[in-house]
Amino acid sequence: MLTKRIIPCLDIKDGRTVKGTNFVDLRDAGDPVELGARYAKEGADELVFLDITATNEKRKTLSELVNRIAHHINIPFTVGGGISSVEDVQVLLQNGADKISVNTSAFKRPELISELSREFGSQCVVLAIDTKKEEDGNWYVYLNGGRVRTPMLCTDWARQGVDLGAGEILLTSMNHDGTKQGFALDITRTLSSILPVPVIASGGGGKMEHFKDVFEQAGADAALAASIFHFKEISIPDLKKYLGENGITVRT
Repeated sequence: MLTKRIIPCLDIKDGRTVKGTNFVDLRDAGDPVELGARYAKEGADELVFLDITATNEKRKTLSELVNRIAHHINIPFTVGGGISSVEDVQVLLQNGADKISVNTSAFKRPELISELSREFGSQCVVLAIDTKKEEDGNWYVYLNGGRVRTPMLCTDWARQGVDLGAGEILLTSMNHDGTKQGFALDITRTLSSILPVPVIASGGGGKMEHFKDVFEQAGADAALAASIFHFKEISIPDLKKYLGENGITVRT
């Protein structure tokens, strides 16, 4: 069995780590450089950095901050926010990113995924999808940090993105984000079963059992969380110990 990955996420706004619930009500969660260093030391498998207002404020990801974080960690580092060109990615990779995450820009111009995949390899391209389950029971794609609903179904966009060259899907359920009530098992299971690339589950992790469930029941390859790690509600070593004791293969 492939090793399951635990990934802390740094949502960045104005140079600080923030965390909200259902994509709103943001509160400060600390210095991103300190948090990144702490997670690398604690045994996180990867680190994700998302400049959550880059797209909305029409500005580029903070490459200087990326550089500072990269100098304090020794684990794979994914960076997203405001990326819309090959040149943007080159700057981030030069500053220490290992992978990049695209969301709104890729949806608006899908050929961006192909361009990045050709230039840097599909393993470098993570397609982030923010999705919300509506009253009709379908999961729809949202853009601009969850502010703009599209008519596109999450499954359709995920398939298209992988066909275009995305090497991984970062799936965030807006319904579950920040609630600590558990991951969205149904849509995660669907994507894990229909896609040939790894799926990272995001949104809703609050207890150790939630991580076990998303790996066992939904087939996720990785689970991403933020506030429970930032505020030390769950430690990564304790979580990995729990998962290992429950038959989930993790890197210790």
